[in-house]
Amino acid sequence: MLTIEPTKTKLGWIGTGVMGRWMCQHLMDLGYAMSVYNRTKAKAEPLIEAGATWADSPSEVAAASDVIFTIVGFPPDVREVYLGENGILKGAKRGSIIVDMTTTEPSLAQEIYVAAQEQGVLSVDAPVSGGDVGAREARLSIMVGGDVDAVRAVMPLFSAMGKNIVHQGGAGAGQHTKMCNQITISGTMIGVCEGLLYGYKAGLDLETMLSSISGGAAACWSLDNLAPRVLKRDFDPGFFVEHFIKDMSIALDEARKMHLSLPGLALVHQLYTAVQAQGHGRLGTQALLLALEQMSGAEVK
Repeated sequence: MLTIEPTKTKLGWIGTGVMGRWMCQHLMDLGYAMSVYNRTKAKAEPLIEAGATWADSPSEVAAASDVIFTIVGFPPDVREVYLGENGILKGAKRGSIIVDMTTTEPSLAQEIYVAAQEQGVLSVDAPVSGGDVGAREARLSIMVGGDVDAVRAVMPLFSAMGKNIVHQGGAGAGQHTKMCNQITISGTMIGVCEGLLYGYKAGLDLETMLSSISGGAAACWSLDNLAPRVLKRDFDPGFFVEHFIKDMSIALDEARKMHLSLPGLALVHQLYTAVQAQGHGRLGTQALLLALEQMSGAEVK
């Protein structure tokens, strides 16, 4: 089993967006040599300036690395990055470890696990929660699936990125856990946005209202971190609407396979689809308020 040490282990990172840029930076800060690839090179420039080596493809990252991390956008992106013509498994060395931190389909995580195993490569799925703030401050929750030995090997690296790191089970278990996370968040997001809309129409001072309910049974991450942004009309993305729609779609598909009815999730999925249809797919998830405002003919100020 690979022993991971800053002076000996070479890391690779693919996906340097809103979250990946900071997650990669935390590992570099520990002294690890890092190869990076991103579809848009400009988004990797801060890491290159900090000492990372640019690679021209995922396979090139893999060939230069002992442990390769990915956090990209959608399941087709994950499939291409791992299984494509210039994908990671074209360049990965026997005994190396691949870690996908994208939120994607549990079945795809299992498919990648099997393909990697055939090449003597260890595979871990480890989606995260915490958004841009959690990534920047290394306070992510990391939900891990994979074989015990592989997970144990990369735990020190996870510790540089997050605070709540739990091994959930075999391949795909991390992704299933992330679906539970997203289902729960979907409910809290509609609650936060409708609470703000109601408070505004009732004539309350919204900051004062939040100071009360955030300390009671309604307390949650979305209330603490996203409600203040809404009051400033700040809809910049910590997590994109279009990515949340993707996650909810995966959860609904998985629920259908298990013959589960999740009407609350289905409702919020439709509301976020309305947000996207209004042209706000690249805003943050707090932009759900925009669809609710349009439905009610009111704007929270």
